[in-house]
Amino acid sequence: MELLKSHRTIRKYQATSISDDILNDLLECGIRASNTGNMQLYSIIVTRSSVKKTLLAPLHFNQAMVMQAPLLLTVCYDINRFSKWCEANHTKVDFSNLLWLLNGTIDASILAQNICIAAESKGLGICYLGTTLYNATEISKALNLPKGVIPITTLTIGYPDEIPEQTDRLPLNSVVHFEEYENYSNERISDIYKEKENLESSKNFVKENKKENLAQVYTEIRYKSEDNVFFSQKLKKMLTDQGFSFE
Repeated sequence: MELLKSHRTIRKYQATSISDDILNDLLECGIRASNTGNMQLYSIIVTRSSVKKTLLAPLHFNQAMVMQAPLLLTVCYDINRFSKWCEANHTKVDFSNLLWLLNGTIDASILAQNICIAAESKGLGICYLGTTLYNATEISKALNLPKGVIPITTLTIGYPDEIPEQTDRLPLNSVVHFEEYENYSNERISDIYKEKENLESSKNFVKENKKENLAQVYTEIRYKSEDNVFFSQKLKKMLTDQGFSFE
């Protein structure tokens, strides 16, 4: 529990490599995660090569940690493997729908978190890269992913070269509901976000981005509507090209 409570995202890494034994331990911990029907609708692409990292770095917006971390793991939704098994056993396969896309995404996400917890237990640091979904098409080409395999997230893993402050979290009573969802009044919303808004880091964030408040930074700078639509359309095209139906 102390390990989980002390989590910090690490974006700077030592050059120290990660042994095969530790890597295999992390991956074994990953595949022990709960998953849909024990179908294991995921695959993991391990990247250590600087050549391959150089190819992937621009697709992750050239974040320095992509080249710096000794280990990149691209965690993928994978219906390809299970479909081939079904076909080899003469049964019809049709998982190209929203339900199974979500099932596989959940499987991949739980797998990734298991790996992260295992890594931190070994003294390693981790960071999730949300850029994976932004450039899923290009990352798929770089990693030679076949139809039915979709990159969901990427983990940078390595020995920390920093000890950053813990990122703030909303208070527990703001995200937990007992028995039924209790909707938020304006007064409660104001109370919930007050501490986050009053952090010095948040105030600096607002000032640097020349906005009136923290919410504006999120919606007008970090996650702008036009960017969200652009990357959503890219992702939808990729899924449609793969035969997914959202009817």
